[in-house]
Amino acid sequence: MHGTGGFFIRRAVEAAKDSTITMTHRTETLSLAGIEPLALLGRHDAHLRLIESRMPGRVVVRGDQVVLSGSESEVDALKRVFAGLIESVRQQRALSESDVQYAIESGHGAPALAGGEPLLWSAKRQPVGPRTGGQSEYVQAMMQHDIVFGIGPAGTGKTYLAIAAAVAALRRRDVDRIVLARPAVEAGESLGFLPGDLQEKVDPYLRPLYDALEDFMGEEALRRALENRTVEVAPLAYMRGRTLRHAFAILDEAQNATLTQTKMFLTRLGPQSRAVVTGDVTQIDLPQPELSGLVAVQGILEGVEGIRFVYLTDVDVVRHRLVQQIVLAFARHGSTSPAGAPAADAPGRARPARERPGRG
Repeated sequence: MHGTGGFFIRRAVEAAKDSTITMTHRTETLSLAGIEPLALLGRHDAHLRLIESRMPGRVVVRGDQVVLSGSESEVDALKRVFAGLIESVRQQRALSESDVQYAIESGHGAPALAGGEPLLWSAKRQPVGPRTGGQSEYVQAMMQHDIVFGIGPAGTGKTYLAIAAAVAALRRRDVDRIVLARPAVEAGESLGFLPGDLQEKVDPYLRPLYDALEDFMGEEALRRALENRTVEVAPLAYMRGRTLRHAFAILDEAQNATLTQTKMFLTRLGPQSRAVVTGDVTQIDLPQPELSGLVAVQGILEGVEGIRFVYLTDVDVVRHRLVQQIVLAFARHGSTSPAGAPAADAPGRARPARERPGRG
């Protein structure tokens, strides 16, 4: 391993010299055979250093082996984290700092992809699937229910995984088309002064959906799909009066749809169709936040068979590690949380709607 050998040798020598090594109760060795150590340990051993700074016990890397030592409980904890991360690397997943952070906080490595296989392979041949426990439950819910609500803060993969599930369903020919919609609410900015016609004005607002589709399908395949209307991306208002047959429909940023608009979208579903509704109830841009359909619909559809609510939390954030800290900081401040915004019972776990706390 280029650039890391000296560090590991020094660690091994220091461990051998340290008098406290006699207090070690147990040693466990894990094999890195068949994987690239850099993928596990990170650039400049960043992942290794993060684990060492957050967990007790000793970690020494010798060639293609990771040697764990410490008390029984320390080695057990380290083994769970490293075993999970090694399995993730074997599944050809590129580990991020947030993955390692999640592994440490949850007490195990990033979970195996649903069913042991990726949800789908991206256009660049990268496996796409859940990275946290909450995301795993979200993906399972989309596989098992016709209507799923994914509710949680920014960076938890609500939209990305929903679009991945839609593209996977299209590839399996479970559906004939994908329809993605967003309510055209001006998030603190004025669309009216932007140049162009209505479509040109709203396209930038829909751009995140196009970006995700391009990740999964590739630029050329997406262009063809848009031309033949296999894939459609449009403002929510364009859904009125339509019936979506054999379609995978996604309503994104649903916190900015009114209850009437949310009902309109859900009642577009025709035969052999399914829907996913995503949103963050702490980022409502409606002039009157209390009119958000995403808040109200949780009580209305509570207990309806075939509908599943999945609540993601800050633990499920898979963007830059600071995004998780930002989400937590705003949650503590409470300045952007509307009345009635649900909170999860346990970090990273989906919670059925019937367990949602009452509105104050």
